[in-house]
Amino acid sequence: MQSAHTIDSDYKPSEDEVFMNERQREYFRRKLLAWKDEILRESRETLVALQSENENHPDLADRASSETDRAIELRARDRQRKLISKIDAALLRIEEGAYGYCEETGEPISLKRLDARPIATLSVEAQERHERRERVYRDD
Repeated sequence: MQSAHTIDSDYKPSEDEVFMNERQREYFRRKLLAWKDEILRESRETLVALQSENENHPDLADRASSETDRAIELRARDRQRKLISKIDAALLRIEEGAYGYCEETGEPISLKRLDARPIATLSVEAQERHERRERVYRDD
């Protein structure tokens, strides 16, 4: 769904506007798509690097170092895959009109938080409550 509104490159969502108006939704949609594109580009570069690194290492230390690098890269790719799934979920919330609202309370998530973490699904307060509960259970 392409928006008819164009967004200025210097546009920043403001608390003075109606929350999650069309301009704000388009701003966050573009931000999420740009982030996803960047992750996919980095992922392709990683794949190329892994393939070129794939030659045989006659030295055992070199081979071990290469395997360690590969494990680190694969963990990073797994994190990237999970992040892309969260970005896709955020894009879907934009389409459905649920983006920007806390999943727990239904209250608007602050624009500042969304700008810093566009995949946020909880308000700062709800996130802090969630983390406190996790800490309590982790200590058991």
